[in-house]
Amino acid sequence: MPDRTTTFSELVSERLIEIGAGRPRTVNMNGQDLPILRVADVLDGRVEYGFQARMPNRDVQGQESKVSRPGDIVLTTKGTVGRVALMPPDGPAFAYSPQLCFFRPTANGPLRSRFLYYWFKSAEFWIQANALKGQTDMADFLSLGDLQRLRISIPPLDRQDAVVDVLGALDDKIAVNDRIAGTLDGFSAALFEQATRQRPQIPLSDIANPVLGATPDRAVSSYWGGTVPWASAKDIANSSFGVVATTEEHITEEAAQMTRAKPVPSRSVVLTARGTVGAVARVVKASSFNQSCYAFIPGQIPPAVLFHIVRMASDRMLSIAHGTVFSTVNMKTFSHVGVPSITDAQLPALEGRLAPLHRGIEQRLLESMTLRRLRDTLLPELMSGRLRVRHAEKVVEEAI
Repeated sequence: MPDRTTTFSELVSERLIEIGAGRPRTVNMNGQDLPILRVADVLDGRVEYGFQARMPNRDVQGQESKVSRPGDIVLTTKGTVGRVALMPPDGPAFAYSPQLCFFRPTANGPLRSRFLYYWFKSAEFWIQANALKGQTDMADFLSLGDLQRLRISIPPLDRQDAVVDVLGALDDKIAVNDRIAGTLDGFSAALFEQATRQRPQIPLSDIANPVLGATPDRAVSSYWGGTVPWASAKDIANSSFGVVATTEEHITEEAAQMTRAKPVPSRSVVLTARGTVGAVARVVKASSFNQSCYAFIPGQIPPAVLFHIVRMASDRMLSIAHGTVFSTVNMKTFSHVGVPSITDAQLPALEGRLAPLHRGIEQRLLESMTLRRLRDTLLPELMSGRLRVRHAEKVVEEAI
């Protein structure tokens, strides 16, 4: 059976899909306001939210169209256009913000939700989106009308299922890695808190010397595009489980040697000081970083212990002064934030318990990076039909 080529507008008119945008106000369900899902919460195929949802999805199905449901495809449509996530079957419920649009294929219709999720990562979507998103002088934007005009080629269901099985196997393994990494991260934080609960408090500045980052001159082309990772505050804020395994930008060895953007060693801990204040992550590779961040280099305090000390300090600096939140962090801040005093004799044993957990997190994240690269290589080939599913299945079997 050949593909059906149609528009989302036609699918809506045939009641084969529901499409909508979020709303600018909260949604009240059973006397409670639902948390709002925003653009920043939609990451690579998942939602990562900084608040606790109050209600499970099953309590709100059918009551409010702009409340998330299992199987919804969520697309960011303003500013950072094109990030997409698939709402899980057992996740919490959200109210969608106005900068998000949702796509809700009809049960037993011609379009599988997960296939549509992958379609939004395909060239067929991006060619159209790139032609539409910059139509205004303001930030990139896709309107609801733009989305309804998009054309989509819909294969038969058996072909959709075959593509989803291949790509989904990789995403499922990535999800398992994320769950394990999250468990290890939570366990290591609890272990550190328990081990230091009764320790005297001293200023962070007494045990750690922060290093301020720098940005090489962007007008000097020879400074950029090299092999040295250069972490921005965005890289730190968007890190998973406190680990920066890769960065959006890299600088050259020349920039690292000739400017103030000196790399810090592997497993140094970086704290954001402006913008998104208080995000903390450790770098897997020796990395430079920008002037919106401070780095703490392992030494007398070993790396795993240092990470938890800085993360604890960050939590405290965001809540001291009777709830006043720092808009920026400077060197004086570190003199006002107390952290546990750990004796030299205690450090090796605590590091010995924390370090294996950290290595487990990093191994899972690095494996997931490899799986994502494979998925992103296979996706356009499968969606276009250039690669047969059975050939892709062999590649995926070897990878997982």
